[in-house]
Amino acid sequence: MQAVFDDSLVTGNEMIDTQHKELIARINKLLLLCENEKPAQREAVETLDYLADYTEFHFAAEEKLQEEIGYPGLAEHQKKHEELRQTVRDLYGMLDDQEGPTAAFVEKVYESVVRWLYAHIRGFDRSVAEYRFMRDNENRI
Repeated sequence: MQAVFDDSLVTGNEMIDTQHKELIARINKLLLLCENEKPAQREAVETLDYLADYTEFHFAAEEKLQEEIGYPGLAEHQKKHEELRQTVRDLYGMLDDQEGPTAAFVEKVYESVVRWLYAHIRGFDRSVAEYRFMRDNENRI
């Protein structure tokens, strides 16, 4: 089970699209590690750290862009970002409680990270790109 960056996830902002591709690559690295016959807890934590660190970098870049363009939905967008942060904290807890990645952990990654990311990009991130386009192209009609 791997995440895929397809045309439905393109926002039109090269920086954000590149970062989304990297996020998906990092999610896939975690999922791939969990497919090993007996993945080690330490490896899973290190891979989750890798994903969490990049997620923070990406959220900071997105929120900075939104501030720069005066995006009116910034506060709501930040709340959505906090949802994913909480999910990542929950994943750390699962790794600790279960002494490593289990089938339930993999399911949580797919359901709560991959599906969240897809919906977030297609909804919130695309609305930011559309806002920026409309703001920058007043004579579009």
